[in-house]
Amino acid sequence: MTRIPWWRNAVVYEVYVRSFADSDGNGEGDLQGIRSRLGYLRDLGVDALWLTPFYTSPLADGGYDVADYRDVDPRFGTLDDFDALVADVHAHGLRLIVDIVPNHSSDRHPWFEEALAAPPGSPERSRYIFRPGKPGERPGEEQPPNDWPSAFGGPAWTRVDGGEWYLHLYAREQPDFNWRNPEVQREFEEILRFWLDRGVDGFRIDVAAGLFKDASFRDLDGRDRRVLNGPIYSRPEVHDVYRRWRQILDDYDGDRMAIGEVWTDGPADLSLYLRPDELHQVFQFDLQLASWSATAFRDVATAAMKAVAPNGSAPTWVLSSHDSVRHVTRYEQPESVPGIGWARARAALLMLLALPGSAYLYQGEELGLPEVTDLPDEARQDPVWERTNGQLAGRDGCRVPLPWSGDAEPYGFSPGGVRPWLPMPERWGSLTAEAQESDPSSMLAFYREALALRRRMLDGLPDDVEWLDSPDTAVFFRRGPLTCALNCGENPVRLPPGTLLLASTPLYGELLPGNGAAWLRS
Repeated sequence: MTRIPWWRNAVVYEVYVRSFADSDGNGEGDLQGIRSRLGYLRDLGVDALWLTPFYTSPLADGGYDVADYRDVDPRFGTLDDFDALVADVHAHGLRLIVDIVPNHSSDRHPWFEEALAAPPGSPERSRYIFRPGKPGERPGEEQPPNDWPSAFGGPAWTRVDGGEWYLHLYAREQPDFNWRNPEVQREFEEILRFWLDRGVDGFRIDVAAGLFKDASFRDLDGRDRRVLNGPIYSRPEVHDVYRRWRQILDDYDGDRMAIGEVWTDGPADLSLYLRPDELHQVFQFDLQLASWSATAFRDVATAAMKAVAPNGSAPTWVLSSHDSVRHVTRYEQPESVPGIGWARARAALLMLLALPGSAYLYQGEELGLPEVTDLPDEARQDPVWERTNGQLAGRDGCRVPLPWSGDAEPYGFSPGGVRPWLPMPERWGSLTAEAQESDPSSMLAFYREALALRRRMLDGLPDDVEWLDSPDTAVFFRRGPLTCALNCGENPVRLPPGTLLLASTPLYGELLPGNGAAWLRS
């Protein structure tokens, strides 16, 4: 019998470190805060934690601007705190995945500071991407080296003293590494080993498709920046990097793994990252992007499973993350009865957990937290807000700290009287973990029940899905003994045959209400 690695069917809980739990009263979450809540995560029923960056950083982009890849930012703790967290995570029967950010560093990284102090053409500058500009339309005017945009708004180039420009696909404080430099490649291989030696079970790779850029730096000329083998993303050279990383991971026991944040233009590109000697998983974001539609959900699920099938891998499913609007809010209909988003979120969870593969949950979705859309402008810290001059709200609304207890800010996130780094809504008293703990109808209770039932059934569930006939507004599928029914319409539909195991909403006899889902044993 083939041994199944732990990550293949895992439920992974994303911890946005700065917003999870504050133990020292500085208004920001930290590693000791995470340690204090491990019992909650174990009881929730997840298998692993994924930590967003906790490394030394100016936090120009929430920690994805790393100044030291081998240390913990003092706001979040120390290396001793990290080692204690690893030990406690494992003692609770959980695994630990940490973010690694190889595409770019902070502009406060010692290498970039050395690059700015060194002349053009120097070894120090060759660790990053510096280029001369192009002549502008007027005499003496200079333009960026090409037309590449920053994902956060504006051009992807900033000019430095002396005339050269450096590339930053994201914020100007995040200069891109030059992965054609062997020194950069060796450095990250050593960074991997540093954290593997400390006991981490895997890595989530930020901007995994973006490490190599076209050597000629040709213009996009209106093309999608994420196109396969285009100038910016999914260059063929990136796969050699992940082959070497896979060898490093395989040198350690315990099924160490890597999952890539890979945005691609199609399943063919995605599958390249999942070859047997490369990454173990890649994020598949289409379910997160899908509209509330039976057709869309079925099409997305079919395409996701097809994309990973050639390499014998398993799909990954995600509804929310630190980079997206929370799905309770995405699913809401302002012109409809309030609470539709909450009902749809419960239903979507059942489909997510019934599909083969692993599920990635975002902190707070088990509490039914909505997006915070009314943050004051002066509180916002996402560079997207700044670089678009306020035209885009950015991602702060999904990063508001978690409410643990009490009926007023900081809701147990920080010690009483401490103001969190982002303000918390006045209306969150009913959404705290404490308030939901004793409510059998709460979102938290529903998540616990669904995760526990999935775990009990998992060994008997095959990787194959059989799509069943269903009304146009619904999706029915069978996975071994488990049948999942999701009704995306507003009117009830008749359930397929089976014994009810769990429903996201009370049934009308054998009818599944609109915006509801159910699991049945066939």
